[in-house]
Amino acid sequence: MVSVSTLYMVATPIGNLGDITLRALDTLRAVDTVACEDTRHTLKLLSHFDIHKPLVSCHANDEQRGAERVAGLLDEGKDVAYCSDAGTPGLSDPGAVLVREARSRGHRVVPIPGPSAFAALVSAAGVSGRTFLFDGFLSPKPGKRRARLRELLSRGESFVLYESPFRIGKLLADIASIEPDRPVCVGRELTKLHEEIVEGTAAELAARFPAESAKGEFCLVVRGPAGE
Repeated sequence: MVSVSTLYMVATPIGNLGDITLRALDTLRAVDTVACEDTRHTLKLLSHFDIHKPLVSCHANDEQRGAERVAGLLDEGKDVAYCSDAGTPGLSDPGAVLVREARSRGHRVVPIPGPSAFAALVSAAGVSGRTFLFDGFLSPKPGKRRARLRELLSRGESFVLYESPFRIGKLLADIASIEPDRPVCVGRELTKLHEEIVEGTAAELAARFPAESAKGEFCLVVRGPAGE
């Protein structure tokens, strides 16, 4: 008979280690094993808080196999915490496949909420309204990216995107080419030493973060056309 175990989906800091919650630390100390997107990254986090647990990989490139490996530990009666590299698992991070696999085998799934670049920037963007559309990372292919941007910009709500330093200039330039006056709030290196949050039109921010010269991870809130 398979034991019913618990999979904890643990949100971890997106930069500042002081943002980890007490509940997250208690959970990481209590479980039998910690599964993670990148064992090297999570090992640094655990070592900082003097937590020593067996680690098992469950990364995005082979998430199904990793999920089956972790689910096997749950079947053995072990409680497991899963951490993506930063932020909340399943939110533009691996985790969804693991959750489905664990639930399909009858195990409990418990969220341990905490840091998220999405929530952090929305809280500082000053955009009111009840509806936000989160679309994460857009396609790196220019044609698909611009087509999706046209769809998003034609909608009535504000939307949130993630982007790498390698494509942020192209993304902002694409927005500016469609609606240069659309208000945008950009968060760079959120919670980290060089955190920067700037507002402006798409055209202004495209000039501020030109292609190939930006550094850090980015999150954007693009305001709805009605100024929601």
